[in-house]
Amino acid sequence: MNIKTIASMAGVSVATVSKIINNYTDISEETRQRVLKIMEETGYRPSSSAKTLATKKSNLVGVIFAGKLNVDFSHPFFVDIINVFKKQIGLLGYDLLFFSNEKFLVNGEDYLARSKYFSVDGCIIIAGDEVEKSVFDLDASPIPCIGVDIELTGASSCYIMSDNQKISMKVVEHFYMNGYREMGFIGIERPSLVIKEREEAFIASLKRFSLDVRPEWIVYGKDYAAEDGYQIAKAWIQQGNLPKAIFAATDLLAFGAIRAFKESGLRVPEDIAVVGCDDIEACRYTEPPLTTVKQDKQKIGRLAAMVLFDLMNKQMDTKCIKVEPELVIRSSCGARQQWNHTKVKS
Repeated sequence: MNIKTIASMAGVSVATVSKIINNYTDISEETRQRVLKIMEETGYRPSSSAKTLATKKSNLVGVIFAGKLNVDFSHPFFVDIINVFKKQIGLLGYDLLFFSNEKFLVNGEDYLARSKYFSVDGCIIIAGDEVEKSVFDLDASPIPCIGVDIELTGASSCYIMSDNQKISMKVVEHFYMNGYREMGFIGIERPSLVIKEREEAFIASLKRFSLDVRPEWIVYGKDYAAEDGYQIAKAWIQQGNLPKAIFAATDLLAFGAIRAFKESGLRVPEDIAVVGCDDIEACRYTEPPLTTVKQDKQKIGRLAAMVLFDLMNKQMDTKCIKVEPELVIRSSCGARQQWNHTKVKS
């Protein structure tokens, strides 16, 4: 059973059946009901490819975890964002198509060609490290794209990220208000817009309070993993030159640093205070519970869906949306007891 058979049984053209399937209004009600009755009696359901050809819309959104060193389903921050995005974009009538980059990183990647092949209506791009050139070819194309933690500049693109300058400002200000003057920063050595903005704002915030910027206390791991934070903290301990407070650019880095300090007999926060970033679920259950800067994953995921929907319908021309972060105070930062387990907003 196909569209030609339905047209023949109803005594109408294939074009008429196609218009009825896709809810065109220039068909008489009598003809519409006759065709719909035949479709119901025969159990015919139009294929998605037929509907796509007729409407030029697939109702598919491509999901791209970009980068040779890509963030994927093992990263709790981005998983939460994609889950929220999936629910919101689903309510707007779209399904998701996940693109794998493993094979064509070797054979020559081309996200744009793949997006055209599957006729996606738009794409969400989640940024990893060492992002492929093909991502920016897609960004420059007419296909609407929404980026998360990646700067997109295409005419049909927009990107969303937390306000990374405010993340570092909140941390330094909080340390300063609680009497800390010797502060260190743990980042990632690979190129990353997010980490770069956090580091620059950290240094600027130290200068704002007339505090020393100590190069030996601004260090970088190779990855976002807890092991990198652990090794950095071990090196600090061996050098015998520790800051009194540390801002780790991710919660995982903070977890590793705390483990190293505790193994060496240092108490957190009595001997050294630690603050992370992201507020992943595990922060509540570490010992001590981790003070961190919460990125609003719910808001980022929903905004990404709503903005992409507007881009796909040519109703959006904003380039960048920054989401307000929130400092979540727990025990690891050495804050006054009455501030513990509360949230501070600027």
